[in-house]
Amino acid sequence: MSKKIYTREEVARHNTADNLWVIIDSTVYDLTSFADLHPGGAAVLRDVAGQDATQAFYNLHRHEVLAKYGRLKIGEIEHESPEVITPKPGALSQVPYAEPTFLKPEFHSPYYKESHRRLQYEMRRFVDEHIREEALLFEESGQRPSDAMFKKMGEVNLLAMRLGPGKHLHGLKLFADVKPEEFDYFHELIITQELSRVGARGYGDGLSAGMVIGLPPVLNFGSAEMKKEIVPAIFKGEKIICLAISEAFAGSDVARLQCHAEKTPDGKHYIVNGTKKWITNGHFADFFTTGVKTEKGLTVMLIPRGEGVETKLIKTSYSPTAGTAFVSYDNVKVPVENVLGKEHKGLQVILSNFNHERWVMCCASSRTSRFIVEECLKWANQRQVFGKTLLHQPVIRQKLAKMIALVEACQSWLENVTNAMCNMNYKQQSEHLAGQIALLKMFCTRAEHEIADDAVQIFGGRGITRTGMGKYIEMFHRTYKFNAILGGAEEVLSDLGVRQAMRTMPKAML
Repeated sequence: MSKKIYTREEVARHNTADNLWVIIDSTVYDLTSFADLHPGGAAVLRDVAGQDATQAFYNLHRHEVLAKYGRLKIGEIEHESPEVITPKPGALSQVPYAEPTFLKPEFHSPYYKESHRRLQYEMRRFVDEHIREEALLFEESGQRPSDAMFKKMGEVNLLAMRLGPGKHLHGLKLFADVKPEEFDYFHELIITQELSRVGARGYGDGLSAGMVIGLPPVLNFGSAEMKKEIVPAIFKGEKIICLAISEAFAGSDVARLQCHAEKTPDGKHYIVNGTKKWITNGHFADFFTTGVKTEKGLTVMLIPRGEGVETKLIKTSYSPTAGTAFVSYDNVKVPVENVLGKEHKGLQVILSNFNHERWVMCCASSRTSRFIVEECLKWANQRQVFGKTLLHQPVIRQKLAKMIALVEACQSWLENVTNAMCNMNYKQQSEHLAGQIALLKMFCTRAEHEIADDAVQIFGGRGITRTGMGKYIEMFHRTYKFNAILGGAEEVLSDLGVRQAMRTMPKAML
């Protein structure tokens, strides 16, 4: 069908409440039937009836709103073309500093190969086409991520890829045709960062964050029979697993866990009693990788949901879609074969997972911060105050400069650590990177603190409003503290980083 073409003079004649047209970015919209439904009131639209409302519209909205009301579009202005860029699924942002430099053609990075760039493109398109709409909707409704979404990710082996490189990928056909033998931590970084761009923090954690931290102990310490039984179902998105370590009695201090297990007289089972708190995905999980107190120490075991296992949601700063739960075990019978690693040696199992968990959080934290910087740059370029855009205000440029410097520093340090991970075995990572990753996580979350504060100041009232232009800013400011607490509080990690460094301090350096 050919496009209907109008002149500006023709549009100007449609300037009454009963015949209300406007021009937005060279496109003509008939708002007559919509005026009384307009969230901002009909009077706002009557004030621009028959006129070019581009500046007025973009001083309050983004192009996403036009896409939502595309049915109101009736034609275009003669000899004119739209100037506002509408991103397509998979496309890179053209906003300065909105993308890591490795995605810019004018920059060269020694870390990323063709398979990384291919995965990034396909991952962004997958997120834009399949995940984003559900994520934003469920973030508001509080629904857990759908079974269909878990299975969609499972079909292309994205759930398996979220656990990083390893034997678990052998024999699988990976997403974006990445070969299992070439899959490295930079591939995993890309997957995590693309998922983080959605701007739906609760949904993001709900979409298999529990698996990322709860399944590695099974892969690394579980029996062959256990792995054969549950891992394929989890990778296919049919079952969900979480990590159940934290308690009301003990957070970072895992040695103080109170949840306990006693062996039955025949030695074939444990009877588990106790509680866990703040368990991500716990409310809808099928399996719980659980730390318990046993006779001579700590033991980690896999507990399936069943008789005696109860969960209830904990209200947190973000959406219930993450499934953050209080878990109680009441005389739960667990076979001894479900022990991960060795009995009473659970601390090794717990600690083995911390570096990767914290590194994943750094990947997400740095990318979410960059997304917020992009939102601020868009808004500062769009918002008119005192006859000029916010970008004309030196105080705003100063805030943006600090935010940009922080996200670039986070990404650079993150890529440096990631490269080290790719060139170290597990033992070397534990020896040399525990402190680095601890300090990196602390730095990333401190950066989030600064960025969240400045972003709200730039957006003003919109930055504390859960809908409209500032909704991503409001959510970031409300939820960024999760990263500062989960996986080890900032203060604990700062101390860990320094203590790790002091272990190699030469005694002669006095």
